[in-house]
Amino acid sequence: MRLFKRLFLVITAFAALGLSGCGYNRFQQLDEDVKAQWSEVVNQYQRRADLVPNLVGVVKGYAAHEEQILREVAEARSKIGSIQATPSLVNDEAAFNKFLAAQNQMTGALSRLMAVAENYPNLKADGLFRDLQAQLEGTENRITTARNRYIKAVQEYNTAVVQFPGNLTAMVFGFKEKPQFTVENEKAISVPPKVDFGSTPAPAARMRSAIVPCGTISSVIGVLASKGASMGARDQ
Repeated sequence: MRLFKRLFLVITAFAALGLSGCGYNRFQQLDEDVKAQWSEVVNQYQRRADLVPNLVGVVKGYAAHEEQILREVAEARSKIGSIQATPSLVNDEAAFNKFLAAQNQMTGALSRLMAVAENYPNLKADGLFRDLQAQLEGTENRITTARNRYIKAVQEYNTAVVQFPGNLTAMVFGFKEKPQFTVENEKAISVPPKVDFGSTPAPAARMRSAIVPCGTISSVIGVLASKGASMGARDQ
């Protein structure tokens, strides 16, 4: 019975693929795109983490007694380093959320560190600090761009997974929805640490939903069914 059911699903899926064009290769392409965009997100977060030791070092030179915030930044970086952010992480929602929580912790710690720096004019005037400040600002902008591209890629992939007839292909070949940034994640990381003193950071742009046109067949079927019902009513 199970074999018959699986065979039926396979036949149905391939029939749908022939009509819609949303086949196995399409899912493979979408999956690879998600992985590529996620890798860029991870690269930019790593770039930020690499700036932290020098940033902490120069701040410590002027504000060594700010032990608590310096410790918070160091702990946040250590937590990030303990997480293996491999491409497969996008298939594990729990690991994905753990990674984002660690990055949000780092964002908060850096924001507080920059707020503390406001109280030290000599620190703000330090050439190395200003250089690191500019690098951090650029990195935060790259994180926002990479994150938005990932959001778009996942929206396109997840839409293909749930829409008919692509959902039949996904069921047969084991393609499942991938985790996405939640509202809390988006709110936490859409405002980067303030690194340009005296200026207000621009709010991060929000991505529009990307819809894969895989529901054409179901729309046509709905229209035909509606017309058929109307004709049947008139015949009676």
